[in-house]
Amino acid sequence: MTKKQKKVLIRIIISAVLVVAFSLISAENQYIRLVLFLIPYLVIGYDILKKAVLGIVNGQVFDENFLMALATVGAIILGEYVEGTAVMLFYQIGELFQSYAVGKSRRNISALMDIRPDYANIEQDGQLEQVDPDDVEVGTVIVVQPGEKIPIDGVIVGGNSTLNTSALTGESLPREVHEGDEVISGCVNMTGLIRIETTKEFGESTVSKILDLVENSSMKKSRSENFITRFAKYYTPAVCIGALALALLPPVVNLMMGNPANWSQWVIRALTTLVISCPCALVISIPLSFFGGIGGASSKGVLVKGSNYLEALSETKYVVCDKTGTLTKGVFEVTHIEAADGVTEDALLEMAVYAESYSNHPISKSLKDAYSKRTGEQIDAARVSDVEEISGHGVSAVVDGRKVSAGNVKFMEMLDISYIVPQKIGTEVHVAIDGKYAGYILITDIVKPNAKAAIAGLKAAGVKQVIMLTGDAKNVAEAVAAELGVDVVKSELLPADKVAEVERLLAEKGEKERLAFVGDGINDAPVLSRADLGIAMGALGSDAAIEAADIVLMDDDPAKISTAMNISRKTLGIVHQNIVFALVIKFACLGLGAIGFVNMWWAIFADVGVMIIAVLNATRTLKS
Repeated sequence: MTKKQKKVLIRIIISAVLVVAFSLISAENQYIRLVLFLIPYLVIGYDILKKAVLGIVNGQVFDENFLMALATVGAIILGEYVEGTAVMLFYQIGELFQSYAVGKSRRNISALMDIRPDYANIEQDGQLEQVDPDDVEVGTVIVVQPGEKIPIDGVIVGGNSTLNTSALTGESLPREVHEGDEVISGCVNMTGLIRIETTKEFGESTVSKILDLVENSSMKKSRSENFITRFAKYYTPAVCIGALALALLPPVVNLMMGNPANWSQWVIRALTTLVISCPCALVISIPLSFFGGIGGASSKGVLVKGSNYLEALSETKYVVCDKTGTLTKGVFEVTHIEAADGVTEDALLEMAVYAESYSNHPISKSLKDAYSKRTGEQIDAARVSDVEEISGHGVSAVVDGRKVSAGNVKFMEMLDISYIVPQKIGTEVHVAIDGKYAGYILITDIVKPNAKAAIAGLKAAGVKQVIMLTGDAKNVAEAVAAELGVDVVKSELLPADKVAEVERLLAEKGEKERLAFVGDGINDAPVLSRADLGIAMGALGSDAAIEAADIVLMDDDPAKISTAMNISRKTLGIVHQNIVFALVIKFACLGLGAIGFVNMWWAIFADVGVMIIAVLNATRTLKS
């Protein structure tokens, strides 16, 4: 409990004790009773009165502070001292409870904020010096000792260790890292001392981007939150006008009919309806539900950039996935080399590696790894010139004065070169040297262990179709799709083709259905932006993909999508429960209050009681 909450609690206790004590005193003089009850009333309600006055001065009249001030002051003026003070007392109890619940929700997300590093260690003259991470330049070697957080993304250049990634991914299983491995900021170094060469500035590192996403998530409101905001904007003035009419019209009609006006009776009824009408339960519990849902998702390693995206998840019926890096690890291995007549396997691999030497594509990396293991030699960049990359096809380069073309089947067809059709399944890299076919290299991507369970989880969560889009060859794509249980597969697509395919699916889906695209590469950024919901792989995904996405999976586990969908549906269910419950109780009590069937004590339940129940229900979203 914060200091502010403790002060409010002390005021509540003092006020409650005074109300009970003064209620037991049988003072006949009304002025003495007024003075006595003004003491607990002002102890518990002075801040609400102050806020109400400031709201009127600033032109923001119709809020819960105004309603509470008007209702309680009116009750006291009419001699209902106990009821007026009790309304303010119970309102503050509800506010304290709500404040505590919001604080608990914030602490759930604040646990994520603990990943922010306070310093970075730089070694100078044999001594470690702690510096501000913002001051560390790209390429600087920093030292991370056991027990410290990695402050900036980089590559390990010395040492081996075990990292705790739970704050980022929600996974408790530690990750072993060695020299040459990429590491991201926010992880905790558990065992050995490691030296890391930074690859990004602190402001661009993973930890900074995560914190920025979480801090700004409340800026993007869901339709439910926007509805409540609009509802309260018109609802509160309407009930104030209705209460005024209830206080004036019946007495005037009574006078016109020659009956007693009964002003106090109707004014009390009007004040009772004001207390009942306070929209606190909705205004507080709905944002709290979404905040809790986002917090619950973050604890599972799923970062949602706004409650509008959390709401859209519950309506997702079509999930379109990229293959490489999303459903597969993106870790390619050379599994077969087939050289044409007159060409050796080593020569074929060498020409392919040198042609691809300037590319950072995973396929190029796998070729380099295979060449390094096979020959033990390093690539000599001076042997390569005139490199040209043809998007979606391959690459051509001059190696040792010879024109080498390496790429897929479409590239060979574009060059009008006949090729061998492989009998095995895998990604094909066909090679031509000086316009003549030299053979092919078969590369296999490893399917992620949870990919099949992820597809099954999506279908169990109500997704109608799971579609896989890939630039890979048709036979490879269909083999992966059959293994995972994907409904539809589209292969040999260029980045522009993926956008066109998503556009087609968006046009065909139902109006209230949502389409999500899941990807990791920089070429996926346009599709992530175009889909109703973009989901990016956060651990190994490109910066462009993460920036374009609405939801980020911090451990690259596609099974987390169905987890996030379940959290989303649970959150929306709780939101709808609160809306229906609050409105039914309030409108029922408003009608009963207008005819005098319920008094001020029932009004307290309709306001504070409903708010407490709604807030309690909202906190269930934290338990994902």
